[in-house]
Amino acid sequence: MSIPNLSPRQRQHLKALAHPLSPVVQIGNAGVTEAVVRVVGETLARHELIKIKLPKLDDAQAREDMAEAITRASKAALVQLLGRVLVLYLPRGKDLPDKPRIQLPQ
Repeated sequence: MSIPNLSPRQRQHLKALAHPLSPVVQIGNAGVTEAVVRVVGETLARHELIKIKLPKLDDAQAREDMAEAITRASKAALVQLLGRVLVLYLPRGKDLPDKPRIQLPQ
């Protein structure tokens, strides 16, 4: 599966959907490890849209690099990076038919 390419309108829609969500993954001082990538992938497969809490870092560029590494490893689309909170989106496959998929505007 390729990384979804989101239009500005779709990104805005996903930001609105993510606003009330709580972070479901928290990155520790060890940073982006194989275990973190696995948990992010499993969580995205179930929820499509998730928030991730990044560790406290004095360097904003280090946070951006960490967010980019997580996004690339999970093959998800970066919706938003605001401070220490990262929002990712990955369309869910048809393996969970009991849960409706997120409908994006065109």
